[in-house]
Amino acid sequence: QVHLVESGGGSVQPGGSLRLTCAVSGFTFTNDYMRWYRQAPGKERQLVATLAMPGSRTDYADSVKGRFTISRDTVGKAVYLQMNNLSVEDTAMYYCQYRRGSLITWGQGTQVTVSS
Repeated sequence: QVHLVESGGGSVQPGGSLRLTCAVSGFTFTNDYMRWYRQAPGKERQLVATLAMPGSRTDYADSVKGRFTISRDTVGKAVYLQMNNLSVEDTAMYYCQYRRGSLITWGQGTQVTVSS
């Protein structure tokens, strides 16, 4: 069974940085996708970043391009979301998602709060 555990959320000031971690088990990165989503209260869940294997292709939402970076641990099993120059609009619950074919698994989410 695929299992995702997210961590790294917290509270930061505008302009600050956080790195989210998605620890994965139950699979090996091959022909699959890792994605980060976020959802703010009262808002729809938004796709933030995608990492596709093989090849480590990445895609980002326009709102985070140049500020967020999705990457993976080449030794262990983890996917990261480095978030720089955070703004209040980035405040949300962030979720990690794994997909291979029809198999989709979500993490539990980690809260990111950006405020002065």
